[in-house]
Amino acid sequence: MTTPKQLLNSHSPSVEPLSGREPRPYSAHYAVDRDYSGWILLLIILVALRGAALAFGQNAAAQTQPAARSKTQYNVSTLPSLGGTSSGGNSINNQSWAAGYSRMPNRDRHAILWRKSTLTDLGTLGGPNSSVTWSVKNTAGVIVGISQTAHPEPLGESWSSAFFYSTPNNVGYINLGFVWQQGQMRGLPNFPGGNNGFATGANNLGQAVGWAENGVHDPSCCCTQVLQFLPTMWTLGPPDQIHALPLVSGDSSGAATAINDSGQIVGISGSCDQAIGRHSAKHAVLWENGGVTEIGPFPAQWWNTPTAINQHGDVVGFAGDPAFVDGDVLHAFKWTREDGIRPLKPLKGRTPQHVDSEAYGINEAGQVVGVSCDAGQTDCRAVIWNHGAYPTDLNDSKGSYSGILLLARDINDKGEITGRALDPSTGALIAYLAVPVD
Repeated sequence: MTTPKQLLNSHSPSVEPLSGREPRPYSAHYAVDRDYSGWILLLIILVALRGAALAFGQNAAAQTQPAARSKTQYNVSTLPSLGGTSSGGNSINNQSWAAGYSRMPNRDRHAILWRKSTLTDLGTLGGPNSSVTWSVKNTAGVIVGISQTAHPEPLGESWSSAFFYSTPNNVGYINLGFVWQQGQMRGLPNFPGGNNGFATGANNLGQAVGWAENGVHDPSCCCTQVLQFLPTMWTLGPPDQIHALPLVSGDSSGAATAINDSGQIVGISGSCDQAIGRHSAKHAVLWENGGVTEIGPFPAQWWNTPTAINQHGDVVGFAGDPAFVDGDVLHAFKWTREDGIRPLKPLKGRTPQHVDSEAYGINEAGQVVGVSCDAGQTDCRAVIWNHGAYPTDLNDSKGSYSGILLLARDINDKGEITGRALDPSTGALIAYLAVPVD
């Protein structure tokens, strides 16, 4: 399950001036003694002096008030690759470990870990391709993702992972979710009868999430997909143990996309369909305390996909558009328990006009990163939403970096961002790391 566009003033109160008018005339009943007139004059002077002091203090405060901070600037650097023409950063944790993929000269992709910009090839489970595709927030040395094995796919399924690989070897092999730990990669189990699996996230409680097939031949499956798949949580061992997460009533398949250290999990619930979203993402859901809760409502019955959850339980993702069943236009959102769904808009003032927005990462400060695009996907920009409905183009804050920041996939609590950029001199897609200057 994936998205079709992963390629890529203070106001000071006024002081009322003293009127110069005479005191109120004597009343027939309440005459003012002449001795009190001096006290009244003194009182008037004190009020005037106090007003002047207040005005002076406010002006002084305004003069010493620090100027509003400009938007954050970033030092952006290109992360090293395996020599091919496509790399991407998809995850960054609070240790500044970035993870994603890099293509080799023969076009196969491998899952990659960058630590202090040093590349580690995580390898595969025997097949040609592997990748880290979602945000992995574990800080205890665990990375999860997907990998092809050396075993042929018996049912001809392209599975969810084919989109994350390069041709010609993107199909034809069984795929498993993997765990990489202490320099070793191991495959995660599927449900009985199932062939393929997919791991997306891991927390610091020894839990990983994703989805895995079972042995049910589901008539709601479409295209090359044959078997049902269920949202999954693995208790990491070894031995690793697999657990199914409940679906929304009436649904047959689903996927988990992210987990936090409270054990809260987000993902999708729907029908089998293509196993890459669409009708599989009829419902955006939150799993906690053994139950499933629908997040929404959304206007469409497809592509409603949470992508990340922080430790506060705030969720971001993208929702489908009623006019685009195949996900050509999507709409970013942020969900909190207090405020419910809030739309995250695309960039304003772009030509061609941006109508598509997708949110992929959130940190504890509530900063959200993702992408903004026009309808034809000819102009896409990496963006950050800083607690507002409209985002900022990260390309406006990249300093002298020559690459075009196309997509922001994740952000950690230091504000460090990773994603995918375009090298305008070669046309290659390159992984980048953006570190806040301040």
